[in-house]
Amino acid sequence: MSPSALTPVFVGLRTGLHVLLFGLLALVAARSLLAPEPSTPAVLGAVALFGVTYALGIVASARASAEPVARAERAASAEPVAGAERVASAEPGARDERAARFERRRLRLLWLTALTLEWMLLLWLSREAAYLVFPLFFVVLHVLGRRAGMLAVAAMTAVAVIGLGLHEGWSVAGVIGPCIGAGVAVLIGLGYAALAKEAREREALMRELLETQAHLVATEREAGTLAERARLAREIHDTVAQGLASIQMLLHAAERADPEGPGVGHIRLARETAAADLAETRRFIRELSPPDLDGADLEQALRRLGEATTAAHGLRVDVRASAHPLPMPVQTALLRIAQGALANVTQHSGARRATITLDETDAGLVFTIADDGQGFDADAASRAARPSSDSFGLVATRDRVQQLGGTLALASMAGRGTTLTVTLPREVAA
Repeated sequence: MSPSALTPVFVGLRTGLHVLLFGLLALVAARSLLAPEPSTPAVLGAVALFGVTYALGIVASARASAEPVARAERAASAEPVAGAERVASAEPGARDERAARFERRRLRLLWLTALTLEWMLLLWLSREAAYLVFPLFFVVLHVLGRRAGMLAVAAMTAVAVIGLGLHEGWSVAGVIGPCIGAGVAVLIGLGYAALAKEAREREALMRELLETQAHLVATEREAGTLAERARLAREIHDTVAQGLASIQMLLHAAERADPEGPGVGHIRLARETAAADLAETRRFIRELSPPDLDGADLEQALRRLGEATTAAHGLRVDVRASAHPLPMPVQTALLRIAQGALANVTQHSGARRATITLDETDAGLVFTIADDGQGFDADAASRAARPSSDSFGLVATRDRVQQLGGTLALASMAGRGTTLTVTLPREVAA
């Protein structure tokens, strides 16, 4: 996956934060060395401890960020796992990932607690340590999140005000300064969080678009292959197969007309050869037809699809078909649409039952897939400024329907299931 366009911005912000913190830490150490006091050794020791703790946290965070990328690369380079083994290993893998996330969060909280206590020690020893609270605000907001982070920022602001008051005496500047710094840090932190969320959403959207593009390319290639196979099957059926059938009939008539003639053996051999070649040609025609439509019966193919879906996912699928036999391209397209629709039902809807209906009406051929799942607000999704990832699966279906000159309608309401309706003109189904 390519890095986000905002990655340099995030790297620059984090680098600036690190430079600011270590610069202020150096200021505390320099101030203690330029004006030596009995507490100078303790200040230098606290500065070193704080710097080491912060640096360890940076290194640990970088390693934690690199782990998912390394796991993805290992998964991509590993051989595919068999279906049963993949299912058996999915749940333990998810538990391990949750446990790893919990452990990383626990370590971050311990690191933040240690930093806070060390900063409070520095603040007790040196008033310049109060300036360190500003970069610490960003660290707290990043680790704890918005709500808990803002509470922690308020508490640290109070500690900074008290520390400055104990060192320099109470003043308005000593109160307003930390408060202004806290407000600025909160605003910048919220902006950073919003920017990061936007980057994640854009990255997810780009990933969905790329996957959809690849799916469309594969669908177009598959549709072209199936159309060409169907065309070849029709051509062979209408030319070679019909010619062999005619030859066989003529030879059979000649054999009956003169059963005792001198060349009847040759006629019989020619008829048997033509029959064998006709059977072989018909086998070629069956092989050129889509495997799911072997026998050119869409209803049977839909029933097999429903039975396979029930066995794999527990979704009951009812099939009702009353249309006359359809051309092979139309049967292939409707079967692929049903496969995609049932895949969406099993993955997203939580439905227990689905119904596939194929009828001929005055409007044309009507193909419907309905489920009793949780549904969604189709109107709200269409009004949204950015389409959701679930809507991308309909792109291939819509393109396939448009290629046949038909229309696609989607009706859904939250909690009331979803109905996908494909309407094809009568001349297409003829």
